[in-house]
Amino acid sequence: MPEDEMKAKLLDAALSHVPFDGWSESTFKAAIADSGVAPGLARALFPRGGVDLALAYHRRGDDEMVAALAQRNLNALRFRDRIALAVRLRLELADRELVRRGTTLFSLPMHAADGAKAIWQTADRIWTALGDTSDDLNWYTKRATLSGVYGATVLYWLGDDTPEAQATWDFLDRRIDQVMQVEKLKASFRENPFGKAWMAGPGKLFETIRAPKLPDDLPGRTRG
Repeated sequence: MPEDEMKAKLLDAALSHVPFDGWSESTFKAAIADSGVAPGLARALFPRGGVDLALAYHRRGDDEMVAALAQRNLNALRFRDRIALAVRLRLELADRELVRRGTTLFSLPMHAADGAKAIWQTADRIWTALGDTSDDLNWYTKRATLSGVYGATVLYWLGDDTPEAQATWDFLDRRIDQVMQVEKLKASFRENPFGKAWMAGPGKLFETIRAPKLPDDLPGRTRG
């Protein structure tokens, strides 16, 4: 069986245990027993057990979101609406309890960096799916900004009990509107006399910042 199929088999076997035991070692051992994958092989595929299973579930959600976006006619939408759709699809395709358990796991200090990287990767997958081609400082600022929007929206969604999570989508729209206002201010700054002078002087330093260059066929095509 190919490695990807074995990973998927273990992850599928784990999902029914997560609501009770979280993304834990207990869940990992139960997944091994249910899947029939040899323990040594399972450990080689997921060295940190439940933590790596949680990250695999997160990556699966990103993959499903990108696939769903590819089925939509994005040309008919404003760009801010494309971003909102991507975030909404990402959450609608996820299981709230599994995400809640993951949020608990990644709030622990020893796993916080993993959680932050996962959110960054989601932001990167969204921008890449929407056709972003920036390779300078904007590559970082776009993903950092969207990471903040996505992270805040996830937390709001986890506590949302409104019908069809409508309060979450309203919250998301407000956050994106705020981001778009910042982008407008940045554009205005570049056009005013002070902004032009700054970009010609100190701002030149930031123009030298470039996004990391990685192969296009890297899984997830994530640079961060």
